[in-house]
Amino acid sequence: MKAMLQCMSHTPLKGYFDPAPAVVAEVAGLVAQVRDEIERFDPEVIYLFAPDHYNGFFLDLMPQFCLGMMATSVGDYATPRGDLNVPRTLAEQCARAVIGEDIDLAVSYRMQVDHGFAQALVEMTGALDRYPVVPVMINAVAPPLVSFRRARQLGTAIGRFASRSHERVLFVGSGGLSHNPPIPAIATATDPMVIERLIAGRNPTPDARDARQKRTVAAAQAFAAGEGALHALSPDWDRAFMRRLCERDWSAVDAYRNDEVTQAAGASTHEAKTWVAAAAAMEAACAQGWEGRERYYRPIPHWVAGFGAITGTARPGAQ
Repeated sequence: MKAMLQCMSHTPLKGYFDPAPAVVAEVAGLVAQVRDEIERFDPEVIYLFAPDHYNGFFLDLMPQFCLGMMATSVGDYATPRGDLNVPRTLAEQCARAVIGEDIDLAVSYRMQVDHGFAQALVEMTGALDRYPVVPVMINAVAPPLVSFRRARQLGTAIGRFASRSHERVLFVGSGGLSHNPPIPAIATATDPMVIERLIAGRNPTPDARDARQKRTVAAAQAFAAGEGALHALSPDWDRAFMRRLCERDWSAVDAYRNDEVTQAAGASTHEAKTWVAAAAAMEAACAQGWEGRERYYRPIPHWVAGFGAITGTARPGAQ
């Protein structure tokens, strides 16, 4: 089989509160390059690992991992609404194989996904439904959270399945890196309306979604101005993490502890587990090994994100 890995940060703030035009153009150039590589690779299927931000999954029932048999984008921020092109039979087979490896995976036949999935698909492929995609949600915002080690094990199980099932497969990790957007937590929320939204906030009205998005933009504006209480971006943590993935240093990845990551880089840095799962899937799919490279990194306060990207390709002879 042939395999490719693409991991990239996402941000809902693109177009809402942008950094200098040169930085916007720099990131746009990166995205164009990645899209061109994917188009030339022409994947048979994409396994997309991404988080949710209380747009599709809520505390009435929060899985740590969920694989969608069918999936629809909610259309938050600037992403389109609509169905993803999920090959149901393949997704069902994948779920059975992963659960058969003792990974406690939830499944959904009515999965709602937000910008974490939709932005990756639109920017990397041009549309929500251009390629068949198996969407896998990793909980990154609602404690208690799984470990980095467990995210790796999930990716390994999916990579093993993919290696037996495809000729050309693309693994995508969408999330991170260091950031701490203003996502409320059930442990500290006091407003009954906020608590209810965290527990069962599906399908908000357009006005309610717009108000939430405006609060996020306002928080980003304050953060970029050096105000507010959001956790600072952590370039040192980000670069070390990217290097460890590219070097396939799984012992170092497994050693990350959730509380230490939150303290060092921010509460939503746990989205980086999507990169771990995607890279571990690449590892399992490439029997003769693969090589990763860091292709972009910049801390971007306007987008409240350490924004990075890595790419992985199979070693010669591994395909």
